[in-house]
Amino acid sequence: MADGIWDGPIVDAHQHFWEPAVNHHPWLAPNARIPFSYGDYSAIKRRYLPDDYRQDASGQNIVQTVYVETEWDPTDPIGETRYASGIAARFGVPNAIVAQAWLHRTDVATVLAEQAAFPLVRSVRHKPEGPTSPDEVGAPRTLMSDPTWRDGFALLAQHGLAFDLQTPWWNLDEAVALARDFPDTTIILNHAGLPTPRDAGSLAAWRAAMAGLADCPNAVVKLSGMGVPGERWTPDSNGWIVRTAIALFGADRTMFGSNFPVDSLCATLTEIVDGFKAILAPLPRAEQQAFFCDTARRVYRLAPPFNT
Repeated sequence: MADGIWDGPIVDAHQHFWEPAVNHHPWLAPNARIPFSYGDYSAIKRRYLPDDYRQDASGQNIVQTVYVETEWDPTDPIGETRYASGIAARFGVPNAIVAQAWLHRTDVATVLAEQAAFPLVRSVRHKPEGPTSPDEVGAPRTLMSDPTWRDGFALLAQHGLAFDLQTPWWNLDEAVALARDFPDTTIILNHAGLPTPRDAGSLAAWRAAMAGLADCPNAVVKLSGMGVPGERWTPDSNGWIVRTAIALFGADRTMFGSNFPVDSLCATLTEIVDGFKAILAPLPRAEQQAFFCDTARRVYRLAPPFNT
């Protein structure tokens, strides 16, 4: 039985903080222009700290957050984790960190050991590159099929680390193989597998790819970063995707993420959170609680805060 609009605590399982004028993020440099899913991203080339986030989240019961690596200087992955840990010490958020690690580099064992030593680090992310459209699948493959990269991935279990995977849905066959070959490592798919474009054929292919990954018990998915270039984020535009992902994975393997400040390019944080609440309103309260709170707490091993 559905219990209406969710009014309980929310864990934001995917957000970022940065200070481009202080720390080196190549893609956020003043003159940098990289291919970007939302088009012009100059509006987010600004400082974004917990005070800014809390202003954006005003009126929402967001009690904990997970910081995800920000494509900080690739020569200094430990520096980013030290920075994010300092933000947490000053502001009380983030409450967990997804750190940067380059799994195919020769220093991967040292980097993972250092990252795992930080109290808030729960996972790492290394975008595996590869085909940029369905038409390119198979040539080349992604790093998920590279033996050296997989050797680095194998080290995650030794440190109790999960892996945040950001790759488009057309590469999920490789993710399925990865999940099956490393069943002791949790794979957290970012941004719902990037369900673009939104024509009927592409969405049907996205669903089939997601169904394959959902068969892997060590895979979970974050419903985040689902904006469409040039369009406003709305429950109508994203509702079918959210409902389908939850139907495939179950509420206990799906979680909310704002992707802020990146998704400020397509909506306010209030619009996104309220949109998710409207989409999930028909679900039982226990499933809403899993999606908005409990799944993220379990996967990222978050201690319940006092203000829930």
